[in-house]
This record gives sequence, C-alpha cells and structure tokens, in this order.
Amino acid sequence: MRNNLKNRILIKTLSWRLIGTLDTILLSWLISGNIVFGLKIGFTEIFTKMILYYFHERIWYKINLDKNKQYINSRKRDLIKTFSWRGIGTIDTIVISWIITGNPFTGFKIGFTELITKMALFYIHERIWNRVSYGLK
Repeated sequence: MRNNLKNRILIKTLSWRLIGTLDTILLSWLISGNIVFGLKIGFTEIFTKMILYYFHERIWYKINLDKNKQYINSRKRDLIKTFSWRGIGTIDTIVISWIITGNPFTGFKIGFTELITKMALFYIHERIWNRVSYGLK
C-alpha cells in the first residue's frame, strides 16, 4: 500500500474518531445521566475504535483495489461499508459501556442508540471523503 494511501487512511481514521467520540460522549452522558461515564466511555473508545477503524479501512481498500472507480465512489458501496463498520462499532460500544457502567442494559441502550446516530454520521463522513482525492491514484 502506498504511503499516501496509508496517510489518507490515517487522516480519515482521525477525522472519523473525532466525530464518533463526541457523539459517544454526548449519548453516553445523556443515557447514563453521568458525565464521568460519558467521558470514560468516549475516551476508551478513542483507542479501541481507531484501531478497529484503521483495519476496517485497510480491508475495504484491499477489496476495492481491483474494482473500477465508479464502484469505489458509489452510494451502494458506502451503505454496505456503513453497515459493516457500524456492526463492529456497536459491539465495541456495548462492551465498553457495559464494563464502565457495570450495567448491561445501559451498555445496550448506548450501543443501540449509536446505531442510528453513527450510521447517519458515518455515511455523511464517507460521502465527504469520496470528494477528497488525496492518497488515491
């Protein structure tokens, strides 16, 4: 993988994590009623989600290397990618929230609320990044 593509993936990872972390902190705080839980969950996810997202991106770029450019920038691809990432992200959120709050119900509430907010935010993030050519051939 070329260095520019690796840099693109890294920058994309960081931009998504900023958006995702702010969403997680806000939702965790609202659902748990405890700002400390919101901050702990959000800051824990910075590390777990960046690692998971980076590998998710690498896998998707490998899948798409032999495809034509039309598919790489398609809405269908972005929707499939959104669902695959959200599945991974939701499981991570549920586990972390459950561990930090000690309450499985709170973990599931936070995780499933994020299904809606994060999918919408991720799809928008993907559409914006599809307009950025940095790191692509």
